[in-house]
Amino acid sequence: MPSAAERTRTLVQSTCSAVLLIPGLETAGSDQLMPLSRTVGPDGDLFLEFPADSPAVRAATHAQDDELAAVLEITDVAPVSVPHRIRGRARVCGWLTSVPGMAGPGRMLLRLETGEAHVEDLWGAEAVEPEELRDAAADPLAAHEAELLQHLHAAHGERLGTLCELLGDRSARAGTGSRPSVVPVALDRLGLRVRFFERNGPCFDARFEFPEPVRDVTELRHAMRTLFDAAAH
Repeated sequence: MPSAAERTRTLVQSTCSAVLLIPGLETAGSDQLMPLSRTVGPDGDLFLEFPADSPAVRAATHAQDDELAAVLEITDVAPVSVPHRIRGRARVCGWLTSVPGMAGPGRMLLRLETGEAHVEDLWGAEAVEPEELRDAAADPLAAHEAELLQHLHAAHGERLGTLCELLGDRSARAGTGSRPSVVPVALDRLGLRVRFFERNGPCFDARFEFPEPVRDVTELRHAMRTLFDAAAH
């Protein structure tokens, strides 16, 4: 399975919704506290870009040399319609400072020095040390995951349905003996997670691991063909 640090870094570098929580700014609208961009620096600190007049920038500038505690909270939502659509959340806690002169006109770059991180997702809940976040790499499919899952759901629903054949007796958990609906819910370099459910009935996830980790979309296509061929025989 992907490590907690890899999962956290993937969420940080993804396009998932994120909001920066700063004590004293609870009344600010969440849209004012959403970074325009976010990256991870070589030391594992987060660099967040905001409009220069945002409440977050004003708070960081006003704090100057004082330590301003802040938390970046990321919410990961499945890109396809599926029951229980929130896939996970990550929190990166630390201290916020401004980095003048490093952003474009009308913008300001803020640095969140990572103190601790935590992820709670489809794999479970785990803490992540700053050094682990620094050394981890984002999943290579992360930039394409939403598009790939939407394509699988829209164009390959019938083939996804054949994955029931790989479940054996576990398919009975979906409710009646009829074939349940199958929706791809998550994809990474190590495998595909799908959700089986019936209308107004129970649902459960199944994880189908690839024979070996994939490094790009080309290798993913081969892995998916192998998976569907296994389900068809």
